[in-house]
Amino acid sequence: QVRLVESGGGLVQPGGSLRLSCAASGNIFSINRMGWARQAPGNQRELVGMIASGGNTNYGNSVKGRFTISRDNAENTVYLQMNSLKPEDTAVYYCNAMVVETSGRYREIWGQGTLVTVSS
Repeated sequence: QVRLVESGGGLVQPGGSLRLSCAASGNIFSINRMGWARQAPGNQRELVGMIASGGNTNYGNSVKGRFTISRDNAENTVYLQMNSLKPEDTAVYYCNAMVVETSGRYREIWGQGTLVTVSS
């Protein structure tokens, strides 16, 4: 019932920028944390960034200083601002969230992913 929908992926030149969005919807009481992971072809999924309800953020070492994660006022949408993109950033980016449903149940939710391709 609770779902995450990503948007904003596409083809970007090296050195360019792109912003991803992830919107959570459904019977949500609160969102404990939201973030992003990515999976490149032939690789396992890796954490990109995460933001907690209190605003604390964490980033993977490969994106520190280049990517920024933020939330909207309703705390149901997260953004991933990606700058200085490199070809190795090419991956499917998945939104992830730990939500508290209106029933009080905690659930970890994954989006279906959005493809980011960094190439000339």
